Amino acid sequence: MWTAERLFQRFFLPLYPHGPDGELARARTTDANPAGNPRILAQLDAIAEAFAALAPARLDAPELALDFSDASVHRLGAALTRARRDALIAPVAAVGEVPPLVEVVTHGAVYVGACIVKNHGGRWQVRSPLWESLVELASRAGTGKLALFQWWLKALSDEEVDDARLGSRYRLHVEIPTARPEELPLIARDRKIPRLTKVRYDSLHRHLKAHLPELRDVGASFPSPERFAELDFQWLDFLLLGGGRMLLMHGPASTGAHLFWLDASGFAGAAYFPADALTDHEVSVSGDTLAIALRVLGRQVRHELLWWGPGPSAVPS
Repeated sequence: MWTAERLFQRFFLPLYPHGPDGELARARTTDANPAGNPRILAQLDAIAEAFAALAPARLDAPELALDFSDASVHRLGAALTRARRDALIAPVAAVGEVPPLVEVVTHGAVYVGACIVKNHGGRWQVRSPLWESLVELASRAGTGKLALFQWWLKALSDEEVDDARLGSRYRLHVEIPTARPEELPLIARDRKIPRLTKVRYDSLHRHLKAHLPELRDVGASFPSPERFAELDFQWLDFLLLGGGRMLLMHGPASTGAHLFWLDASGFAGAAYFPADALTDHEVSVSGDTLAIALRVLGRQVRHELLWWGPGPSAVPS
């Protein structure tokens, strides 16, 4: 199996300088540009531009448009299929030979970082080798240092390669924290929407039409009637967020709690939190933070995320 660790050890670790124990940890934590040399930053830009120009051919995806937009990262993530990954590894004829995978991953990590710097005000935290560089991103979720090389290794592992996880991580750690949900169109002013106790796809539509007629459509990406029935909700609660700019639908199913976010155009995102069967959960909002409390293996667990979408943490209590 190609795990993230095995990909690193097989193809990337031999490229690092050999030294005493801890050399790799120092490479990942030592600032390689403490003086802020603009030439090094320009070198990162040049690597990202080269990747944008060459990656469509390397990935055999001539339609892939890498224009440094957020959308381009999602297109790139979708292009990283198992077949393409294996094709990048296949040309290796002998141990010690460097496959095209190495060039794609090391340059691709810099490209994704350049998108964050360009679109969201991220700041490079330069490391040596350059592909280990981090991007520091300040957002309403706090300040984080994003390890983009690690994102790539995980996204190309057997565990994730079929799920376009590079784009998912970008959305989770970049787009959602830097979003401006206060600019979303208003659905309706705050109001209490009663619980739906007999949950079916058709009854949900009737319930929304009766209590929130301003939401005209749940959107094309909302779960299909068949998928919705499979979730087997015990009940659904509804909460208007952001002064009425988003609707949160949440309810317990047989193995956990499902949350759906809808904005004025319909379905905007979803999250699932495993929980003990037949236990209720509680949702609360404070400032930008939405919290969901539920029981997992008998323990009370509290998840915290930004109110406008799936987010970062689960805190046992």
